Amino acid sequence: MSGWMMMVLLGGVAAASLWLGGVARSLWTMVGAALMLGAAGYAAQEHAGLGGHPVRPDRDPVAVYPQVTELRDQMLGRFSGDGAYLIASDALMRSGSRDSGTRIVLMGANAYPRSLTLWTGLGTALAQHDGGVVSPAAKLAFDQATRLAPEHPAPPFFEGLAYVQSGDFRNGRRYWARALALSPQNAPYRAGIALRLATLDAMMARMPAG
Repeated sequence: MSGWMMMVLLGGVAAASLWLGGVARSLWTMVGAALMLGAAGYAAQEHAGLGGHPVRPDRDPVAVYPQVTELRDQMLGRFSGDGAYLIASDALMRSGSRDSGTRIVLMGANAYPRSLTLWTGLGTALAQHDGGVVSPAAKLAFDQATRLAPEHPAPPFFEGLAYVQSGDFRNGRRYWARALALSPQNAPYRAGIALRLATLDAMMARMPAG
């Protein structure tokens, strides 16, 4: 059975289950969005017309830390149409499918071209895809996120995170300091940014000069 036939069958079973179970129609759209996102993710693998086969990672798995994901959710939200693309990308990155993980965020950015969430996420995904460095493509994505919301702390925080993960601590610190300055005093994520900045400062202070 081809992948598309299986997706259609699953959609039919899900709809029947919702109807038989008496689930409120207001919740049907959420389930439908999840199924459509699954189909998009399957298409991103570029083998949607073929039979099922084990997915092989195209590179080592990416570490997606729950603490960072929680911080992202606090800054940008989670239960939204554009946020769902990042959830799918996280799963693909964890499995080592960096190409597909990046491609699905790009698909989302095409669908939501003014989404701060997706342009920020695309910068992160491109940095992960390009070997953990802030490549020109990743920089362009972060810059677009900043243009969309110049006073929001998410773009500088995640651009700073990409620099820190690449080993460029000085650039990372500069972006994290800006993210902290842009964070409202009562924001739930402010303490997380401040803690990371303080930890980075302590680590840099112990590094040899030069």
